[in-house]
Amino acid sequence: MHEGIYFSASLSRNLQTEESMPTLIHSLVEQRSSVLSLAATSRYIFSGSQNEDIVVWDNDTFTLKKTLHGHTGSVLALEYAKDNEWLFSSSGDSTVRVWSTITLEPLYLITPYQDTAAGDLFSLAWLPSLQTIFIGCQNTSLQWLNFNDAITRSQSNASLESTGSSSSGVSTPSKSTSQRQAHKFFDSYPLHERRPADIFARNTGSSRIGGRGSPESDLSLTLISAQSHLEIPSQNVFDSAHYGYIYCITPLHPAENAKEPRIATGSGDETVKIWKCQSVGPTLEHQFELNHGAILAIVAHGDTIFAGCQDGYVKVLDLETKTLIRTIIVAEGIDILSMSMLNSDLFTCSADGWVKRWSASFDCIAGWQAHKGIVLSSVVTKRGIGSELVTGGNDSQIKVWDAIPSTQSISHEVQNSPCIGPHATDIMTYALSKFIAIPSVSSIPSHREDCRQAGIWLRKCLGQLGATTSLLPTGEGINPLVLATFAGTVTGHRKPRILFYGHYDVIAAPQQGWDSKPFVMTGKNGYLYGRGVTDNKGPIISIACAAAHLLSHRALGVDLVFLVEGEEECGSLGFREAVRQHKESIGHIDAILVSNSTWITDERPCITYGLRGVIHCGLEISSNRPDLHSGIEGGGVSEPMVDMVKLLATLTDNKNLVQIPGFYDSVRPENEDEKENFKLLSQITHKPAASLESRWREPSLTIHTVEVSGPKNATVIPGTVKAQISLRIVPDQDINVTTQSLIDYLKKVFQGFQSPNDLQTSVNHSADWWLGNLDDPWFKALESAVREEWGKEPLRIREGGSIPSVPYLEKEFHCHALHLPMGQASDQAHLPNERISLNNLNKGRAVVQRFLQKIADDAFRDHLQPVPP
Repeated sequence: MHEGIYFSASLSRNLQTEESMPTLIHSLVEQRSSVLSLAATSRYIFSGSQNEDIVVWDNDTFTLKKTLHGHTGSVLALEYAKDNEWLFSSSGDSTVRVWSTITLEPLYLITPYQDTAAGDLFSLAWLPSLQTIFIGCQNTSLQWLNFNDAITRSQSNASLESTGSSSSGVSTPSKSTSQRQAHKFFDSYPLHERRPADIFARNTGSSRIGGRGSPESDLSLTLISAQSHLEIPSQNVFDSAHYGYIYCITPLHPAENAKEPRIATGSGDETVKIWKCQSVGPTLEHQFELNHGAILAIVAHGDTIFAGCQDGYVKVLDLETKTLIRTIIVAEGIDILSMSMLNSDLFTCSADGWVKRWSASFDCIAGWQAHKGIVLSSVVTKRGIGSELVTGGNDSQIKVWDAIPSTQSISHEVQNSPCIGPHATDIMTYALSKFIAIPSVSSIPSHREDCRQAGIWLRKCLGQLGATTSLLPTGEGINPLVLATFAGTVTGHRKPRILFYGHYDVIAAPQQGWDSKPFVMTGKNGYLYGRGVTDNKGPIISIACAAAHLLSHRALGVDLVFLVEGEEECGSLGFREAVRQHKESIGHIDAILVSNSTWITDERPCITYGLRGVIHCGLEISSNRPDLHSGIEGGGVSEPMVDMVKLLATLTDNKNLVQIPGFYDSVRPENEDEKENFKLLSQITHKPAASLESRWREPSLTIHTVEVSGPKNATVIPGTVKAQISLRIVPDQDINVTTQSLIDYLKKVFQGFQSPNDLQTSVNHSADWWLGNLDDPWFKALESAVREEWGKEPLRIREGGSIPSVPYLEKEFHCHALHLPMGQASDQAHLPNERISLNNLNKGRAVVQRFLQKIADDAFRDHLQPVPP
């Protein structure tokens, strides 16, 4: 483990101080009963309990004011209707009751359609503009009652009943004695009595005042007259509104007073649904597939919806664009059971007893152990000139906390610290510091688990920034791919889909030569230091933050698909096979974006438009004899080392030209535009144009290593000699033809030696060359974005190195790739003191934002690739 990084995947900064912690104003004790629901007015606090009652507390003196009896099941939800001064309560007894918050007397009894078949009534939401209460039921139905219609209908029925006849002329019994039907379970007698259920049964044997079957309970029923017993008609039921229990409902306040207000519902089916509400009932407007466990709590602020899920995740949804814009990790593996809003601040209440407060920027500004057990309910209310947060738990406690505005909950010192002030360590650098802390060195077996953890962390990071994420397997013992999609705004036409490719693995970082710890990101003089900051973790986080920024501003008009591997530094093992296997999950792609190289200087932004390909070849010459002593056998045997030296010497001439027949025949000639570009680059870099061309646009051969068997001392004739060579290839050299030409040449030359030794060749790794299309509209859009952000014309450069996945992805998805380098020439990638300019990261993020907005324009739709059938 490395500094606890695996235990904290959250991107939310912990900004709490002693001053930001809330003060406990008062504790209220609900005797031996869990506090399942809460509501509050400026005068009272109402708590719904597991023991079937609603307890009313005075909000000034915190004394018990009254206990409201009537329900015969746990009180699961409370909803305050301020316009009418009503309190709605729903219960496990399949009823909703309405109470006056002024007189604390019962007003209405509401039974759902089909009575108890609705099951537990988990959630309530009141829309004053429609005078309608919405009810989320255990049987997955969404039911509603419009009071204007219901009271008129009830009065009409009561008038008919007073004459002893129904609308059909049939005599009906009076409801003056009982206002509900007997429940076959709650109102049943012991089995041995063999009596049918009725509302006066005492199946629990309880003698508690106000309990089921008690005189006080029966009295509460008779207090509600026939005119006040309201039944939900069949047409006010949306059957199977979800495929799970409807645990939570919230009004969407921006539209509350509109002609068509909206509500959001959350369910055990892992979805949030948006309903447009009219007088005739709700219609489904949109469905968010969150796929992160049951939605147990839901609140809204403006056009933003917060959905609290199982396992400690809060999904942040944008109502206007119908997109997921962020995920907050509250505490992994711990369910979020209640949430409340105070202005733009979010309070989350969890099953571990903790309450946390989150700012509008999703930072944790306070967190505390509020209850010894589970926090089941919460509500924010006004108290005097301030606000208070009321929480209830299964420890029988109701606690009242001060809830001051968030600007006051952070001390003056913290507000003016470098972490929060105008030079803030924002989410990008905070996330990057966590990413760098994972030593994901793919070439060292002891770091294999670190690499896997880096992939897991990155998936969680991108998820919190608003993407839907998954890990794709690449084979046994090979690091997984991270697949994440930032879905753009829902529109009536097809959006561009851009694939961003990167890698989360890094090269080894021995401590020698470093001025700071390689896996602790360090800032100095405008630069961030650490292994991977420029290659390739910094660009990955920068581009992810660009997408997150556009999401949060409802301006992401494309789908940005991240495909990040963990084996790039080892030749992208398993990458191609995994992409082919999961191509359907990746989806159709219109263009590919890469950011995995550096500028040619430190001052001028660049766009890379070409990479050389590579062919790595291993040679082995063996005598099929053991190592020999040179003093005894020297001169009497044909030595493998001599053959190897002679063979390697034939690969190039004294002008360093490769001697493989036909090697240069298919190299693409240089055109006039390229000559002018190299002349410009020569002036800027003060390097000869020929030197740049030989590194970027001309092929080459390199001898990397020569290894011998035996003890490697000066008296031994090695029995086996191995060498590694590579070819860098360029347009239009065919990689397969060039590979075969190399093998054929080596074998032919070796045969000419007439040596008794054996030659074996093997191609260990190869990657094709890549050349971008400078006239492509995608390239021009990226070039324009760089020009606008930096105020400079970007340089067009090529690279002598290779990125195997880029040409492969182009061929696999039949689209063009673009390469935006973010680092500077002095970034020391793969070397000690690797760094990247903080300005470059910020500018790079802004460039990508501009680019994504450009290609989302309607005029760009003509350049989209046709989607295959």
